[in-house]
Amino acid sequence: MEASPSSTSKSKILSSFSISNYCPHRNGPFVCRWWGSLLSCWCSFPWYFLSTFLFWSISSSSSYFSLLLVASSQPLTSPPTKTLYNSNHKYKVVVISASVALSILVFVFFVLMALFKCFGLKLRRRGVVGLRDARATADIEEVDYSKRTVVYTCDEVEKFTMNLSRSRLIAYGGFSTVYLAQFPDSMLCAVKIIDLSSERFEKVYKQELDILLQIEHENIVKFLGNCDNGDAGMLLFEYIPNGTLQEKLHCVEAKKVLSWRNRMAIAYQLAKAIEYLHEKCTLPIVHGDIKSSNVLLDKKFNCKLCDFGSAKMGFSSTILPPSANRVLLGSPGYTDPHYLRTGIASKKNDIYSYGIIILELISGFEALSSDNGERLISKASVILRDSSKVAEMIDSRLNGVYDLEEAKVMVSLAGFCLGDSPSLRPSASQILSTITSKISSMSFLVSHDQKV
Repeated sequence: MEASPSSTSKSKILSSFSISNYCPHRNGPFVCRWWGSLLSCWCSFPWYFLSTFLFWSISSSSSYFSLLLVASSQPLTSPPTKTLYNSNHKYKVVVISASVALSILVFVFFVLMALFKCFGLKLRRRGVVGLRDARATADIEEVDYSKRTVVYTCDEVEKFTMNLSRSRLIAYGGFSTVYLAQFPDSMLCAVKIIDLSSERFEKVYKQELDILLQIEHENIVKFLGNCDNGDAGMLLFEYIPNGTLQEKLHCVEAKKVLSWRNRMAIAYQLAKAIEYLHEKCTLPIVHGDIKSSNVLLDKKFNCKLCDFGSAKMGFSSTILPPSANRVLLGSPGYTDPHYLRTGIASKKNDIYSYGIIILELISGFEALSSDNGERLISKASVILRDSSKVAEMIDSRLNGVYDLEEAKVMVSLAGFCLGDSPSLRPSASQILSTITSKISSMSFLVSHDQKV
């Protein structure tokens, strides 16, 4: 049976409709970006069905209007009964009204989407997104970081470090070494060289580089560039001349004792850095190894968080089976016991580590004693249960120059951060709210941040 012209044209229109023409961001979440991609392919109501519905509703409306016109223009061969005429008439009116109403609803939907676009509103899929999936879906948030970082050659790095001279060695760890370098314009920088001899180290290097390219904050050490020669990965950072918080708190050779005000400022700035990583980055970042030796201090004792080798970005927390050979992250004395027991990595691991640093700032004791291996959280158990006894653990090097009420507030805050249940620990923004409202010595920093 030969197809009618109307059905042929309808099939041509439907066959020419392509989702790819209207869904350029196939992997994107449900967002309102422009008229051509209001709905993405992940949406449960794809463009194909929407267009089919629109075409059907419009054609149905026109068909029924045509039927009415034809019916009204042609004379009846026999007079119909009144009941049959009324029922047919009502049926046609109901169908036409329904089709028109649905078409109007679809039109209103498109208008609302346009308004969302005009006012800069975006609808984003909720929930935890895996790193690989999130990268694919977060193209609307991507930033070009190439303008603020440089890829250096190995010859340049060797020249900056005097051929990796031992006299330029600053620090070394399990699989990385840090050298002091000097640019031609006399600016100093630190070069972290990571051994890429194993697949694991290469993965750590690429992971850290990936994260460094996406962060920039006043309380995080500034990333300047990188170099990769196949055997070693090199990361270049701004040079922070005043050492680490660990050296200032625990080294006998420390010439200057950190004042109470400096300690509170470091606690505040470190919380700001953690809040930035957890809540203000495009993809949430868990540092994974927050400790006093990873907190650098500049000439004015401002905090600079460093070392993102253990960091995770935009990941789904998973529990690895007990039999799996997994590598646990963190450092002794700072690692969340819940993470050690379960293997679940989350933002609250960083909060636990932050609580340990608060105790270090108050007491001056190490997180894990180098003398007898005693953990600071065990030593501080008395004041964690009763903050009124905090004076018993205040760093004696302060010579009594501190605010007792502020010390009580900080001990209570540390107690919340070190709670057994990760879900009951405060977020970084809640920590900042407590510090800004109850630590009066931080008023100068808070007012400065508000102006900025």
